[in-house]
Amino acid sequence: MKKIIVGNWKMNPASKKEAEKLFKEVKKNIVGSKANIIVCAPFVYLETLKKIGMGRIGLGSQNVSHLESGAVTGGVSASMLASLGVKYCIVGHSECRALSDTDQQINLKIKNLLKNKITPILCVGERERDEAHTYLQFVANQIKYAFLDIPKSAIKNIIIAYEPVWAIGASATRTATSEEALEMNIFIKKVVSDITDEKIVKEIPILYGGSADESDAGNFMTLGGAFGLLLGRASLDAKKFGKILKIASDIK
Repeated sequence: MKKIIVGNWKMNPASKKEAEKLFKEVKKNIVGSKANIIVCAPFVYLETLKKIGMGRIGLGSQNVSHLESGAVTGGVSASMLASLGVKYCIVGHSECRALSDTDQQINLKIKNLLKNKITPILCVGERERDEAHTYLQFVANQIKYAFLDIPKSAIKNIIIAYEPVWAIGASATRTATSEEALEMNIFIKKVVSDITDEKIVKEIPILYGGSADESDAGNFMTLGGAFGLLLGRASLDAKKFGKILKIASDIK
């Protein structure tokens, strides 16, 4: 199966003109790639990217409201995203969890996305690691709450991205190793298998999303067992993004 590479632009670029330029450069650098490519852009750029033409790239959103409609100032519903042609949406990113997202809201977001035929990209991950391994239960709870009351047949339509919060961004204490990523990959599969079954867990892609770049992308997808990557900063550089796509394509 083809690897999945997701570019999360976060609150970038600064203008519509820059977003158009970046997206056109990304499209040039995906030529020859066999990976499944998804770009999650800010809400205000989604329609712009759609008009440019997505080609092989899946259009993704970085978030969605947990409510379907109503008096939600600044909110964007799953049905609104679907009307724009959005096919994927990040849910439960650590930055959103830190701001306000609760487990209950994340669960509702997933349900609304699935209802609108949008694939959720569920982010899970611990804030820190401890010798008592309590972080394993922390991640397990995130998954269990996210999948609450969702039919097994629907769970297979969800992508999971493991993002160790302690390895992300400027506040990262250190980078994660491929061994640590593999440990969590195996653990997440076990948790999902306990909720569903072994057959379904084989159909759920588990990505790695801890500040990977072109220097370690290959290790995370081979030694780390990741089915692909959720990229932040690396997705804002079209050439770096292209290099990572080539690495993903070359993995057998």
